[in-house]
Order: sequence, then C-alpha cells, then structure tokens
Amino acid sequence: MNNTISVADLREDYRQATLEIEDVAPHPIAQFDEWFKIACSQAVKEPNAMVLATVNPQGRPSARVVLLKGYDESGFTFFTNYQSQKGKELEENPFGALVFNWLELEKQVRIEGKIQKLSPEESTSYFKSRPKSSQIGAWASPQSTVIESRNLLEERVQSLQAQYAQTETLPRPEHWGGYLLSPDRVEFWQGRTSRLHDRIRYHLQSQGDWKIERLAP
Repeated sequence: MNNTISVADLREDYRQATLEIEDVAPHPIAQFDEWFKIACSQAVKEPNAMVLATVNPQGRPSARVVLLKGYDESGFTFFTNYQSQKGKELEENPFGALVFNWLELEKQVRIEGKIQKLSPEESTSYFKSRPKSSQIGAWASPQSTVIESRNLLEERVQSLQAQYAQTETLPRPEHWGGYLLSPDRVEFWQGRTSRLHDRIRYHLQSQGDWKIERLAP
C-alpha cells in the first residue's frame, strides 16, 4: 500500500511523570481515584471513556469503548443493552477487562475481573437520571443487530417521541441496565523515556488484601 505517512516512524518519548511503588496507594481504587481526578482536572476529553474487552464461548475476544458511570471499592460500573454482543458474551463468560488510556497524561490503567449485572433498582435509578433523548435511544436501537438503514432508527425515535410526548421519563427497558466489574488485577502504567515505562500492578490475594508489584515494561 502506498502510504505517505511512515507509520513505523511514529513515536513519542514520554517525560511527564514517574511512578514509584512506594508512592502508590495501598488500594487500587484509591490510586485510580487519584489518577482519574487528575485526568478530569487536566481537561482530558471524556476521561471516563474506557475500552471494555469481552470473550465469547469460543474464546474469540471483542472490544469496544464504553463510558464509566461510577466506581467505589466494590468496582467499576457501566450501562448497556443486555442483548448487545457484549451483553451476550458476558452472559456466557462473566470475565472481562477495562483499559483507560489518557494519552495527554501519558498514563494508562488496565483492570481485569468478574462482571455481574447490577440490581434492577440500581439500573432503573440510573436510567431515570439520563436525558430523555438517551432514554428514547435505549428503546429505539436493537443494538448489535443488522438493520437496513438509519431511517429505521429515526422512525422509531419519532414514534417514541410522540408516544411519550407528555412524560418526562420513559420506563427502563428490561433489556437495558448496568454491570459492575469487581477487579482482581489492576495495573497502572506511566510512560517513561526510551520505552522503559513504569508499571505497577495490584493483584487481589485469597485473603482479600492486595499484593503490589512492579512489572518490567
């Protein structure tokens, strides 16, 4: 392929910060909270955007960007259509991975763990907080299915807008809701010069505490 851009020559040398094992928090959520607040304060575009990787029963992985909608010591939450590809894969294999990549900060966070549905009450509470247009979108889109054209979606949106014109919120679809990823491995990556990056990993132990280790880049 004739390409005027030399992809092989695209490279950056990272110099913004360092990451030492003695400086990180004892719990990965506390460390994530520190970095996430930095990302928010530094005007990173959509700092809550994260790659979610899932695997089907045949071992074939798939990945997509979703939005983090909450985190605490129990884990990380996001919302989606349960009938989507990721929803079906999580039904068969409840383990997945998340990646936050904040290029502006030369930081990355990798998270692995078990993913389970939130309670219907938690999903409904969040659904009610969404803009009405997003609620309509959750009903209108048969996510991950083949459709003939965008016109189908727009017609469904118009129909729902008319149906719920006199109401502020829509009921939550049963096929839409939240998930919680409970982490057992969390890795914090800080870019360094000469590709000798800092990598600090938290690994959940059987007794419930976290082992913190430095990994080779």
